[in-house]
Amino acid sequence: MERAAAERVIDGREMEPPEPFVQTMAALDELEAGQTLLLRLRREPFPLYQALERMGFAWKAEVAAGGDVDVRIWQATDRKEN
Repeated sequence: MERAAAERVIDGREMEPPEPFVQTMAALDELEAGQTLLLRLRREPFPLYQALERMGFAWKAEVAAGGDVDVRIWQATDRKEN
């Protein structure tokens, strides 16, 4: 994935639940139009996807060979495909 110029990153791979979710929600509150949030985790956050949809965000997840997951999140109104 190519990184956007205005990207924020949360590396939740070493965090205990629910800290990655809490930090993600806080970052999304501050996300401006055109910005993306990159969330790095050890596994795919399926419960997060429903919350993102309800909040008006779109996402794209990629699973790395080692199993880590990068979830790129943006405002759905940006109509951006990463």
